[in-house]
Amino acid sequence: MTGRTRHKEIRLNAFHMNAPGHSWAGLWTHPKDRCADYTDLDFWIELARIAERGKLDGIFLADVSGVYDVYAGTPDAALAAGAQIPSNDPSVLISAMAAATRDLGFGVTASVGYEQPYYLARRFSTLDHLTKGRVGWNIVTGYLESAARAIGDGGVREHDQRYDRADEFLELAYRLWEGSWEDDAAVRDKAGRVFVRPEKVHRITHRGTFFDLDAIHLSEPSPQRTPLLYQAGTSGRGREFAARHAECVFMNQGRAAVAEAAADIRRRAATYGRHPEDLLVFVGATVSVAPTEAEARDKYEEYRSHIDTRGALALLSGWTGIDFSQYGPDDPVRYVKSNGMQSKIEAMTLRSPDRVWRVRDLADFGEVGGRGPFVVGTPSQVADELLTWVEAGADGFNLTRVVEPANLTDIVDLLVPELQDRGVYKTDYSPGTLREKLFGPGRARLSPRHPAHAFRHPGPAA
Repeated sequence: MTGRTRHKEIRLNAFHMNAPGHSWAGLWTHPKDRCADYTDLDFWIELARIAERGKLDGIFLADVSGVYDVYAGTPDAALAAGAQIPSNDPSVLISAMAAATRDLGFGVTASVGYEQPYYLARRFSTLDHLTKGRVGWNIVTGYLESAARAIGDGGVREHDQRYDRADEFLELAYRLWEGSWEDDAAVRDKAGRVFVRPEKVHRITHRGTFFDLDAIHLSEPSPQRTPLLYQAGTSGRGREFAARHAECVFMNQGRAAVAEAAADIRRRAATYGRHPEDLLVFVGATVSVAPTEAEARDKYEEYRSHIDTRGALALLSGWTGIDFSQYGPDDPVRYVKSNGMQSKIEAMTLRSPDRVWRVRDLADFGEVGGRGPFVVGTPSQVADELLTWVEAGADGFNLTRVVEPANLTDIVDLLVPELQDRGVYKTDYSPGTLREKLFGPGRARLSPRHPAHAFRHPGPAA
């Protein structure tokens, strides 16, 4: 293990979705799985308490607009498998989970393709207030044609144009969060009968390619102002976007691809005046841990028996824009340029030149379907494997939902103590906002090196 790795604190998020099925279609049918109770707030509160007991950095809530209907041209396979459908709004869960915890962070996905900056900015300011600065935003551009049709757009924008729109969206969000209100605007002066000093609140005006705006931000400054910023695109255009905006970058790729992508994004970030330590890389990982290797393998086979093959391919078809119903199970997976998530198909083809994956591999409960670390073993074996990814450039992991809350409980009770014994995982939370917990004291708000800093109003506390 390198010196850098030996002293590096591994970060962990529990990766979930407000739906019966997430990344692994069909696991809701397992007798121990309670994800079918996703409509019950008690399920989410229990999950948050387990995560905080394990000192996890956060619960990350994925979301998608639209349904997975690329497979065979219909949503039937996704519906039957409960594959990210039905799906409820994830943001409404956060207040309840925050009230049941003290330090756990919360990341939530919201698409710039189907939102307006004005309303999204207020939602995240509200969440940041109610969580005392423990919220992050996973920025996605949207990729499903079904979502575009649902809001009357007619079709999904071309891949790179989605990022062009996202850049303009982020500029407006930054201006609302950082520039509309000065820190001392809300004085709450009962004697003087003044809640807000109007001269401390500033109108934001913008006329651009994708958005026009003339407004003041509806919310007073929250603890972080701008929420912690996550982003998951690792295509060429996605990397450029991450280098400019992201504080945490999510990747679902092989070890060599993660190392290359992490180095490339950090190089690009330097062109915006940012430092390598301004970005953390989180790799999507599926972990199944048990006291013995035999128990871990038995559990793996048991989980595997509940995978829904058609549901899994429905998800892959939606992610990549490729209809896998057209292929046989032994057909090789080949690169096809589409308007879907380019990084997904690139990772399985162009970035894996030495291995041929078959369609059946995509639907299996294993390395390819997970598109990242897939680790089954004892606490020691799992820790050894995760640390090799840290050496490759990962700072932490998004632990994919498997059978819950049983799997998360195993991670908290078995893996976390192993990592703590090795000195690579915290034994308690650091104080402060989510950004401070990840980047250190005094970092409640965006770094001065972040491009959003240019939009801060030069008030007395700026």
